[in-house]
Amino acid sequence: MKRSSLVLALLVSLPSLANSDLGASLPEYARQVGEHRFKSPSDWEGTMKFYKKVYSPSTWRNIINQPGVKAIHIPNPSGKGEWLGLNIYEANDEVRIYVVPIDPTSGKGRPSKPQK
Repeated sequence: MKRSSLVLALLVSLPSLANSDLGASLPEYARQVGEHRFKSPSDWEGTMKFYKKVYSPSTWRNIINQPGVKAIHIPNPSGKGEWLGLNIYEANDEVRIYVVPIDPTSGKGRPSKPQK
């Protein structure tokens, strides 16, 4: 009994490792760092290699490409799930992934403006 409690305590204390968020695929061992925000376990090239296997690059859009900073947007190709797209960016030698959620009140990624 004590052994199973110890194992359960260890599992609960491990950092969150996710393979999807809101229906969007994430690389294995991606670590959650905030709400819908993840740190990729790979560098930029490794992360792009993963996403090229999962989502067709034909719809991807560069957000920014400057020295030291890269960012792309991958729209949700199927419209399924609760995500509008993925923003993947590299800065300071880290690759981060943001799953852009669909706003349930407007059906879009950005919150709707308050009515006056």
